[in-house]
Amino acid sequence: MKKWLDLLSEEAGALFEAAGYERELGKVTVSNRPDLCEYQCNGAMAAAKKYRKAPMAIAQDILAAWQDRSVFMSVEIAPPGFLNLKISGDYIAAYLDRMGKEERFGWETGGTVKKVILDYGGPNVAKPLHVGHLRSAVIGESMKHIMRYHGDDVTGDIHLGDWGLQMGLVITELRKRLPDLVYFDRNYSGEWPKEAPFTVSELEEIYPYASAKSKEDPAYYREALENTKALQDGDPGYRQLWKQIIAVSTDDMKKNYARLKVEFDLWNGESTVHDLIPEMAEELKKKGFAYESDGALIVDVARDDDTKQIPPCMILKSDGAALYTTTDLATIVDREEKFHPDEIVYITDKRQELHFEQVFRCAKKCGLAGENTVLKHIGFGTVNGKDGHALKTRDGGVMRLETLLDDINAAMLEKISTNPDIPPEEASATASTVALSAVKYGDLSNQPAKDYIFDLDKFTSFEGDTGPYILYTMVRIRSILRKYKEGRPQTSDISFGDMKLNSPLPSPEKDLMTGLAGMNTMLDEAYQDLAPNRICAFMYQICNEVNSFYHATRILSEQDEEKQQGYLALLYLCDRVLSCCTALLGFDVPDRM
Repeated sequence: MKKWLDLLSEEAGALFEAAGYERELGKVTVSNRPDLCEYQCNGAMAAAKKYRKAPMAIAQDILAAWQDRSVFMSVEIAPPGFLNLKISGDYIAAYLDRMGKEERFGWETGGTVKKVILDYGGPNVAKPLHVGHLRSAVIGESMKHIMRYHGDDVTGDIHLGDWGLQMGLVITELRKRLPDLVYFDRNYSGEWPKEAPFTVSELEEIYPYASAKSKEDPAYYREALENTKALQDGDPGYRQLWKQIIAVSTDDMKKNYARLKVEFDLWNGESTVHDLIPEMAEELKKKGFAYESDGALIVDVARDDDTKQIPPCMILKSDGAALYTTTDLATIVDREEKFHPDEIVYITDKRQELHFEQVFRCAKKCGLAGENTVLKHIGFGTVNGKDGHALKTRDGGVMRLETLLDDINAAMLEKISTNPDIPPEEASATASTVALSAVKYGDLSNQPAKDYIFDLDKFTSFEGDTGPYILYTMVRIRSILRKYKEGRPQTSDISFGDMKLNSPLPSPEKDLMTGLAGMNTMLDEAYQDLAPNRICAFMYQICNEVNSFYHATRILSEQDEEKQQGYLALLYLCDRVLSCCTALLGFDVPDRM
């Protein structure tokens, strides 16, 4: 199904052609003067130079060629040659009627299905999820929904940080605190304990303590490095202890990701590809891509046309230890062998841009990534407090993700509980649903690369560009549809989808209909740019138009049944469109608020 503006441009192009001008001049855009018209075409100005004719004269030629009023109900000229257009009510109604019956609302995807690996999440084990993990999870999950809606075969991988120095630090501190654990006994030959010797809360205290100590105590740091290497070299006790650390950490992660309605297809980590690294490094040396420099193994990735310095990509440190670049390269090798992806998309903090530039260049130069495999990095900004700095707790510490979710749930429950018609149990469930919309919409309404301020009061408001406002509007729509059905119990099989849309005159009803017609364009832009914020902007526009329509129109009290059914059909289409959008963003809609 053709996009709405493309269709209008074709019709305007036909007018230019009929008047003796190039068809391409008929590009139609949304009017920047909605008080004058709905759409405009500036082709007469563009044609003036080529045809050596005044724009007003060209516009007059176009007006003279306009005979068919089935598409444009009016065409007017404004100096110095603008064509101001208004659309036929029958035409927009027919377009929406067809859109509502088409799969994916008529969004043409071209039939090309891509196989995509989506790398998002990226938390380190032995650490609690904090506010810095919010964006990768929320943005990644929405992008996964968008690509799958397009029809792509998408595999989401959390890509855990489970193999680096943080593991050595935790093991070092555990050995000092609990030296009698069997994991540290080189002569132990029995069965390994099934229960972990620590809780997630204890791990959360151990890691920052060990990390801080390693920065103050060189001997402690060296011991942590040695223990990291021993783990990676296969020390049996360390490996078992490492498995316990991962099990305890991931159990806690899954609870927090479940609260965000975020799911991963793969729970792989850096350790998944550890055994691939020696062979990969050896191949890079054999093929002449990698060489030693001060004991480290590196690959040059700089290019002659670089406008900034791009350092070499380090494959192995001088002690033979792997780095993030190493495991990321080995992960590309692993994904190529197992999935043969068309694209691998990474969603991380934008401050890792240089890292991924090095990794991508190295992967392509050395043939680790397929020639046609697209490697893409989506960098996101930080979540800041009202002071403009990274969001912290009141005492200045790093805010845990769990704490942030608890805070916004509590604020939303307080608001929902003011409705006396909602019992406490339902209020709690509704508050969780609306709070999640506040968190996700508040994040996703921003361009991914931009920092944003997490404002609890703003995000939980039922007014303005917020998740709760979106849901409140949807609840209002569903309430109207439900009340209409309840008022007609003898016709309980009412199908709003079978009702015929009205042919509107210029009014809030028509504004809403033309807004809905932009659904396909929005979906295409959101997919092509991997930009959930396009969905948010579209939803906010539609909700504003729904509320203008609601306040200007008698819907349930309308006496003209045919007109009333047109209103209901329009609201039903709005509900379907908005429901599709909330699903793409990753949150649900409550029954009432």
